[in-house]
Parts: sequence; structure tokens; C-alpha cells
Amino acid sequence: MKVFIRVDASLKMGTGHVMRCLTLAHVLKESNMQVNFICRKHDGNLIDKIRINGFNVFELKPPIGRQYGTKFTYLHWLEVTQKQDAVDCIAVVSKIKADLIIVDHYGIGEEWHRYLKEYCNKLMVIDDLADRKFICDILLNQNLGIKEKAYKNKVPSDCCLLLGSDYALLRSEFLRLRDQALYKRRKISTINNVLISMGGNDPKNITYDILQKIENDINITVVLGLGSPHIEMIKEYAAYKNIKIIVDANNMAELMLASDLAIGAGGSTSWERCCLGLPTVLLILAENQQKIGDNLARIGAVIALKYDNIAKDSVKDAMTILMKNKNKYTRMCNISAKICDGKGAKRVTGKILSVCFEKRNDI
Repeated sequence: MKVFIRVDASLKMGTGHVMRCLTLAHVLKESNMQVNFICRKHDGNLIDKIRINGFNVFELKPPIGRQYGTKFTYLHWLEVTQKQDAVDCIAVVSKIKADLIIVDHYGIGEEWHRYLKEYCNKLMVIDDLADRKFICDILLNQNLGIKEKAYKNKVPSDCCLLLGSDYALLRSEFLRLRDQALYKRRKISTINNVLISMGGNDPKNITYDILQKIENDINITVVLGLGSPHIEMIKEYAAYKNIKIIVDANNMAELMLASDLAIGAGGSTSWERCCLGLPTVLLILAENQQKIGDNLARIGAVIALKYDNIAKDSVKDAMTILMKNKNKYTRMCNISAKICDGKGAKRVTGKILSVCFEKRNDI
């Protein structure tokens, strides 16, 4: 099977979409699928990282000026019109009939799908928002609490919906370390090791703000992406403190295993933390993270704070609650661990194979 994945990373949209697509790409490759990426060369892209992971990338030219001219909510992330992006992608996929095109982009909807459908056997969308219409055969929304009714009249009637955190796209190391992590959490009596990760780019330098708000009598590990514009500033701040800085970590599961508590953004890494039962002070940094944060907080899996509105000591206060309340800490471990078991990528791949080969059997 020939698979194309249309996904971007940039300073605006972060790195999460590419990272979860890389996870899926590896599992697809293990199932003998030929996977190619199509990415626009935005500032903060992860094209080199995708290639380092062993995948071919077809680069789309960086946009020149503001070309989108529409009120479509997230089209500014695409930075060209859907039609232009579709034309650019058709120039790639028209050379080879694709068995499957996977799209993970908030700026792409039914207009783009309509152009590309004739160039593939099946089209899959990875979404988090349920805020627009899609013309697709498979739709994945891995977020907790999402229901079929959210996509009523937004997808074709025969679309295969993969909904909920059972389908969360996690790398294999999270499943491998899950039992060890959950056993360790049960034995923890004090919180000594804190992991801070504000996403791949952290353009607003929230990491620096958080570091100034918490005590330095614990071991702190900070994870930054290669695209972060504030790496040197954070390193200088941490130089004479009990803070370890890691840039472009490739062992996130191990870092989470070694940590007793996380302070992190509310994106797709939430499911990684849940898989390992890692209690979290979750900061909602963007509108598209609000529902994730609210749903996790509602069931007691995290303490969620909306970053724009938090008081100076809110993060420190949340940490103190978990440090002093062993029962609350343990409940949070147990609740979060039930949300995601680390097998989502294999479940998604199984559904993809089922849907794609179903059509072939009908021919």
C-alpha cells in the first residue's frame, strides 16, 4: 500500500500534528506500507526530523505573503488557500495512485478533500475539533469524551469513525514502559522529580515563566523542541540551578517514567502522560486545548489551569496540593492510567487495513 500523509509543523501550530503522524507512520511501515509525507516548508517545520525517522518528504514551497483571504478558522495555519494547497499536493500524488491519503491539518476541510479524493482510493482525516465538514472514508479523533453526534452531518454516512482515547497515537515505548511506570507511581511517597514540557516550540516562552514560579528544591527536567526560539535563554537561566535542559528529546517515555509530576501543555502529549499514569498540572495554552483540559480535569485526571488567567502562584499551589495529598496523587495516577493503554496506534492501523482492503475485495 502507498500512503501519503499531509501534515505540517510551524511556529504557529506547534509540532504535535507531525509527531503523532510519525507515530502512525512507523506502525504503518511495520505493516509493509510505503509511507511518504507532504509538508509545507513553514518556519518551525519538522521536515528534517521526519527524514531522520526514515521517511521521504515532498516539500511544498513556503507561502509568500497572506494568501488565504477567508474567515475559515484555522486556515491561517495553512497560509495558502485550500485550492492552492490541493493543487500543490495533486502535483505530488498524481504521479502515483495512492491507496490512502491521511490529512492532519486544522486548515484543511471538505474543499481540499473534494480535489484530492479522485487521486486516492481512501482518504483519512485526523481531527480534534469537529468544527467543519469532511469528505473522508476514515476519521480519527483521539480525544477523551468525543461522541459520534459531534460529527453528525459533517462526514459521509459510511465514514468509519475512530473516536476516543482508545485510538490515541502513542509510540511503542509508552506501552513498553507502562507497567513499570504504574508500579513506580504506587510506591511514590514524595514528589522529587518534575518534568516541564510546554510543547515543541513554546514561542511565548511559557517555560521560562513557569520556572520562575516554582521552587528549586526539587529536580526539574525541561524538554524543549528544536524549534524553540528561547533555548539559549532557558539554558542560561538553568545554568546554576537544579534544572536539566533537554532539547529534542527522543526518549520522552523514559523521561516521564523518571518523573513524579508533570507540568505540561494540553495537547496530544496528554495521552502519553495518561498512559504512564503521570499526574499533571495541565496548562491550557490555546483554544483547541480547552476541551481536552476540561474533560481530563472533570474526571480528576489532571489539575487544569488556563494559562492566560492563572495567578502568579497557581502552578505552585497546584503542585503543593499533589505533594501534600497522597490520596489525591494516587487517585490521579489511577484515573489517568485508565484513559489510555498505549495500544491506539495498532488499533488505528488495524482499522485502516480493514477499510482499505474492504474496497479491494469488492472489485
